Amino acid sequence: MISDQMEWDSPMYAEAVAQFENVSEVMNLDDNVRERLKRPQRAMVVTFPFRRDDYKEVDTLFGYRVQHLLTMGPTKGGIRYAEDVNLGEVAALAMLMTWKCAIVGLPFGGAKGGVRVNPRGLSRSELQRVTRRYTAEIINFIGPEQDIPAPDLGTDEQVMAWMMDTYSQHAGHSVPGVVTGKPPELGGTIARREATGRGVISLLPSSASHVGMNVSGARVVIHGFGNVGRYAAIAATELGCSVIAVSDISGGVYNSNGLEIAKLGKWVDENGVVEGFGGGDVITQEELFALDCEVLVPAAVGGVLHADNASSVKARIVLEGANNPLTLDADEIIRDQGGFIVPDVLCNAGGVTVSYFEWVQDVQKYFWSENEIVGRLREIMSRAFQEVLAIAEDKKVDMRTAALIKGIKRVTDAKLVRGVYP
Repeated sequence: MISDQMEWDSPMYAEAVAQFENVSEVMNLDDNVRERLKRPQRAMVVTFPFRRDDYKEVDTLFGYRVQHLLTMGPTKGGIRYAEDVNLGEVAALAMLMTWKCAIVGLPFGGAKGGVRVNPRGLSRSELQRVTRRYTAEIINFIGPEQDIPAPDLGTDEQVMAWMMDTYSQHAGHSVPGVVTGKPPELGGTIARREATGRGVISLLPSSASHVGMNVSGARVVIHGFGNVGRYAAIAATELGCSVIAVSDISGGVYNSNGLEIAKLGKWVDENGVVEGFGGGDVITQEELFALDCEVLVPAAVGGVLHADNASSVKARIVLEGANNPLTLDADEIIRDQGGFIVPDVLCNAGGVTVSYFEWVQDVQKYFWSENEIVGRLREIMSRAFQEVLAIAEDKKVDMRTAALIKGIKRVTDAKLVRGVYP
């Protein structure tokens, strides 16, 4: 069993707090506000029984839901299923979600949740039991005006459908707005699945213009081929880029002439992983990061680029599709080498932006066309990028610091206006 001290002392939480502290110094943030924003406003840890299909034994699983900030409106954030989920990781991601929502101007505070379980080792019925019981355990903690979960690592549309159904059964009527990222049949928005990946690549033209690089023909390397990496690859090819390497948990594939993304997608649909795809050469994760390319998109998990491997990165632009894929050391090393980094709190905000659209549509019972959704997403992402870039140039800071300045200032202003109760 993991102790409370170990729960809070996760490397990701330490990174998130250190990042916040660094920016607070640059902003000369009021000490009272600083102390308040360092810690989540609410954190729930639950344990619950889980039985396998054979019913020979009943396991005990840990579940989490953290709400970092309630000042801005309902809280918003994903649910992840993974073997290494812990309270510190979830708290860190909730904090990052607060800044992310504030940067793009959404009326949400940040939240995050998860269950410590390996979803790949579960049957469909086992996954459903885990989801429904976890939802029941946190049911008084969530709601369309309180806290709105969404998919994350190890979860998907189906998991959100089960969460929505469980909540609705307890409420006695259908409540589609309790989650986002659910199937369109239940009030999900059309473009949610690809929103994060497409949002990431939507910032490539502006980034390329800033560094004086042509987008057409740019070589793109993508770490991760889930929803984010896959749709980032599709969007990059639509811009005329050449996606030369992709990897996932099973391994990677490299083709200097460009991978056929449609064929790779079909292979993954049929086999579940990138490994074994015959459209290129086998490549390791570390070899992938060191490839000669113009654009690198780390779109899988946190902390994959760090002090030991960041110096091998040759990309001119790094678009952070995952949450916290670069440690602070890696960020500094890559920038010192001349790389331009678009940070996760801005770069992967397309997912929560389209989740916001879905929530608005569920609450209003009025649904938009796909063209409206994509157009509004691009508008919001482009505006946020230009605002962050203006702060970076004015304050002479990097894009991560500038984005956090924008987000933290918006949250700080809201807290000061609301005051302290009682």
